[in-house]
Amino acid sequence: MMTTETSATADPVYLGDSASSIMNKVQEITGEIHQKQLTVEDLRRMREPVKRLVEVGRVLAVQEDQDGRRSARITLQDGQLFLHPLLRQPTPVHSHTLQESEVGVLEPSCTLAFLDLGWAGSTRGRVTIQLTPDTPLARQFVLLCTGQRGHTYRNTKLLRVVNKGEPGECVGGGDYESNDGEGGAPLLPELQGQYRWSSRAGTVLCWLAPGGPKSAQFTINTRDLQGGKQRVNVFGDVVSGLDVVRAALNHSDITEVTVVDCGVVLPL
Repeated sequence: MMTTETSATADPVYLGDSASSIMNKVQEITGEIHQKQLTVEDLRRMREPVKRLVEVGRVLAVQEDQDGRRSARITLQDGQLFLHPLLRQPTPVHSHTLQESEVGVLEPSCTLAFLDLGWAGSTRGRVTIQLTPDTPLARQFVLLCTGQRGHTYRNTKLLRVVNKGEPGECVGGGDYESNDGEGGAPLLPELQGQYRWSSRAGTVLCWLAPGGPKSAQFTINTRDLQGGKQRVNVFGDVVSGLDVVRAALNHSDITEVTVVDCGVVLPL
């Protein structure tokens, strides 16, 4: 039995229930908040009614502009909340919303982003990236994973493999403009900063010099460099899913590999 904030009780939801009956019970559980906009604090508390809403896909972050409304899914997996990119899409019936500006307050402190890679008609896995805090390239990466500025890495393809099978092997992607390697303009006016150097597999860095015409494109190293060589402008490290990147690299055509989804882990 579950208890809402107003101490009302509801019948338990059993795993054997049908999908429709589960939805009916969710509506009963959340009756007290059916006309209330959720808040970030509700997500932080993650009490049972709100958890149920997130689990069935009824919690969205929304943004209104002159062209209408965009919305972003908020999902829960392994105890972590994921914010997906803002898209122009129909809002599910009986959805509960937060203003993206409220959730966006958290984005500057986001240090975990994700890219879901897919090819041959299916999603193959999630790549989670630990971003270097307080660097312009990391902030730009967050913007392109959330779509806050209207552009996103979602549905972009990987573009190139460098040094395949050799030390320093890496893959590149991130052309949100033309999706052919010729675009990827920076979203932020100033991308220069103090960046790390690294020779390790799993590092994430700018494809070309920060501030250049393609500096939203990124590179992920899949093999260590050798001989004391290092790559510059590193702004993150893959903490899980490097095997997914390596599998993508071995696909027959790297340009058939797509970022099917992306986003950030909310630091609640």
